[in-house]
Formats: sequence, C-alpha cells, structure tokens
Amino acid sequence: MEFISKESTVLTKKPNKVLHPLKKMMVTAIAASALVFGSGQAIGSANSLTTVYYVYLNDTYIGTVSDKSVVESIIDRELQEMKQANKGIDFKLGSKLTYISEQVFRSTANNQKAAEKLAEEITLEVESAAIVIDGQPVVQLGSKEAAEETLKKLKLKYVTEEQLKEFEARKEHPSTALPALKENETRILDVRLTNEAEVKETTTEPQNILTPDEAVNFLLKGTLEEQKYTVKDGDVLGSIAVGANLSTSELLALNPGMKEDSLLKIGQELNITVPKPYLEIIVDKEMFKKETVSFQTEVEDNASMFKGDKKVKQEGKNGEREVTYAVSEKNGKVIKNAVVKEQVTQKPVNHIIVRGTKVVPSRGEGSFAWPASGGYVSSQVGHRWGKMHKGIDIARPSNLTIKAADNGTVVSAGWDGGYGNKIVIDHQNGFRTVYAHLSSIDVRAGQTVAKGSKIGNMGSTGNSTGVHLHFEVYKNGSLQNPMKYLRK
Repeated sequence: MEFISKESTVLTKKPNKVLHPLKKMMVTAIAASALVFGSGQAIGSANSLTTVYYVYLNDTYIGTVSDKSVVESIIDRELQEMKQANKGIDFKLGSKLTYISEQVFRSTANNQKAAEKLAEEITLEVESAAIVIDGQPVVQLGSKEAAEETLKKLKLKYVTEEQLKEFEARKEHPSTALPALKENETRILDVRLTNEAEVKETTTEPQNILTPDEAVNFLLKGTLEEQKYTVKDGDVLGSIAVGANLSTSELLALNPGMKEDSLLKIGQELNITVPKPYLEIIVDKEMFKKETVSFQTEVEDNASMFKGDKKVKQEGKNGEREVTYAVSEKNGKVIKNAVVKEQVTQKPVNHIIVRGTKVVPSRGEGSFAWPASGGYVSSQVGHRWGKMHKGIDIARPSNLTIKAADNGTVVSAGWDGGYGNKIVIDHQNGFRTVYAHLSSIDVRAGQTVAKGSKIGNMGSTGNSTGVHLHFEVYKNGSLQNPMKYLRK
C-alpha cells in the first residue's frame, strides 16, 4: 500500500454496510498495536533522538505516532479482511494520508489517540459510474453497466421494451426502407435526452451509490423551479392547477393565505413552483389513422317557400381520410402534433336543407304569441261542469287588449251565442284560433292581421261568469291544447 507520505487510492464497488465496522476495527487494532509498538510516549536519553510521525488526513492534523507502520499495517490488514468478507469488492482509502517525520529528544506520540481520531475522520470510496449532465455529475451508480441501465430504464418510462428494441435495431441499419404503417399503428422515430448526458467512471462514498430504480426516480424528480402564473379572464383555481400539473391543494399550499373560495383578480400573480427534472425524454413518433370526415350542413334559401317551412334536399353522409401524424412527446406529454400526410379516401356529402323565405302576413309562423296583455290561465282545456271546455280561459290581464296569436286572415268576427263576441282567425298553415267573450271587436271578416296586432278587447259577453278571454286552437280541424303552442 502506498502513501505520500502517502496518498491513498479508492474503492471499486458498493460495500455492504462496511464504513462504521471498519472504523471500529481500526480503533481496536491500533489500540492493540500500541502494546506491540509501545505507547509512543517514552522519554529518550539526553544523548539519543527519537523519530515521531505527525499524521495528516486531507491536510487536517490527526495525531502523532511513534511509527507510521502502526497505521499502515493496520489499515492494510483491515482492508484485506474487508475484501475477503465482501468477495469481488476492492476497498481502498478515499482520503489523502500524509506523514511528516521529526526527530525529538522527548516523544509526544500517542498511538491510541491518533488511531481513534483517524477512525473518526477517515472516509472510504468506491469506484462508481456517474451520470454527468451538462458537465456536472448528478447521480452515482455502482458500475458503468448500472448507469447505462438507468438511462435505459428512463427511456422505458415512455416507450415499451419492444418499441425501444425495434428503434435501436433500425439505427444500426439507417438505409433500410420502412414499411407502410397499418391503421392505428405507431412507429418510434427517435428517443433522446433533452440534455447532454454521459456515463463517466469516478469514485464516491458508498452511501452515495443508488440503484438504477432509485436513480431514475431521482432524475425525474429533479429540482424545484419557481414559476409565476398571471391570472387571465375566465381562470379558476382548478384550471390553473391542471395547467401546472398540480392539484388544487398543492396550488393553495404554494400560495399561503389563498383559499378555494378566494376571488381571483385579472393580472394577479400565483406561485406555481414545480419540479424540474434533471433529464427529460423526447420521443418522436409517427402515427397512421383512418378518420371520419364529418359532413357539412348547407342551407339554401327558397323565395317560393313560406318562411318557417323547411325540407331536406340532400341527406348528409360522412367521408373518410387517412392521416399520418408527426407527434413529439416530452416526458409523456404531447408538445407537437402535426399532420404530415393526408389523403381523403371518401369525400363527405353535404347535408342540404331548403329554407323558405317568403313572408305573407296572412300566413302564420307556426308558433303563437300570448293573446292577452299578461294575465293567467284560470281554466284549462277539459271537462268542466258536465261538458267539454274546449279552450283555456285567461283572466286578470294588465289591460283588456286582445291580440292575434299569429299572422292570418279573419274568418269571422261577431256574435256567436254562448261565445258572445267571437273572432276566428285562419293562419293559412293548418291552424285556426278562436277568441271569445270579447267586449268589443276591432277587425272584420276577410281582413289580414299580423301577429301581436290588436283585434279587440277582453269582456264577459255570452255565457261568461266574469271578464276573461276564452282561447281555442285547432290544427287541421282537430281541437288542440293551446298550452302546447303558446309562448308568453
């Protein structure tokens, strides 16, 4: 074993909890050695000189010994015992051990004390393989093979074993033509690191050695990077958290004083500090898909058709296309998705609707306006007092004006027995409406009326128990419930 006065060399593999037992053995062994070499504190004669050795560890004074072989032989023996107990592991000191000799008349050596101090301060190192990122060692593995396995495991977080093997095999034969992708098939084009990383053999203390799985987690966890988010219109805590890959509770923890019901202000800055991985994996891939091309709806106006009338001129039909996408993902998240090739294999057929635009005041639109000025339904359609009540009764309006429920032509306007003063309007679309018990009538038969125009006043004429409007609706001659069509 060499020292500089002498500098030690280093370990090669990860020991099995060897650091503290070694120190304990060294103390015991050196203490026993003191019995052989003496305490080192003997007083020399007046005419004789004694050599002592000042021991330094990494330029720090450790103690004084009477013979440097006290330290060297014990360290050498204990390292050999450690190697035998841990087959295949080459233990070496990881500290610089230096001796300075001096001849003195009175020895100040204390082998025991020096041994104890040495055991406390000495460090062991193992040969390791560091993953170096942008020139800086970030994580230590027990061997170069373990470091390379770590980088492979990192890639396998985002691609399958089969995909990685196929990609690496292709890299060895770059000129080989690639077969066409099948439907819904994905092909890996590249798997790479975002930062420059290399494996470098070095040394480190045993406790720094990680397993490949531990190293992968460490590299992905990375360091915390502080970022700020400026609140925009429409933002809520939940959406901000999702965008930052945080839970709402994590976002609140990063912003003390904020609660779930706190009011966000536009321009307000929130802390969204997030982990920044030491290494990120970029995966480039191409994807082939067959997709549906939705048909469009086209509307054609027809001036010869009444407004409100529609008919289908052509039924819509979806088309199909074949698309190749170029996709890039960073640590599993899509950062690019672009169409690189597209072929429409079946064109879609537009859905065409013909819409009438002809407006005729005598023709209704098909929906009915409330025929009174406010009020409420005091009686519904149905049997009442032993006979059929054919319409609804509207009572207590804000004023007595009665209005046409839709465009149409007045069929009749006058007295009709129990109905009292009654108006019948034909809306020229299959509908007819009846207005009864009016106190006065403002229209005549044959007159065209517009939707919402005044046709009379509410009253209590005919068989009526109070001021109200009796309102009936017929469709193609059949009695209807007005409530199905009225819009108040």
